[in-house]
Amino acid sequence: MSLEPLLNEIENLKAEYEKFQRGNKSAGTRARKCLQNVKKAAQDIRVEIQEAKTGM
Repeated sequence: MSLEPLLNEIENLKAEYEKFQRGNKSAGTRARKCLQNVKKAAQDIRVEIQEAKTGM
């Protein structure tokens, strides 16, 4: 289990969101994509933790 994919995606999100805040509208689309990737990475980690708990 590794948190690296999640942390990397959060860093990408931070950069894109800052660009969006400065008025770059296309960065908003990229920020939303990053958020979707964060959600997926978090779900993958949740599944790994659950499998470890149940001994699978």
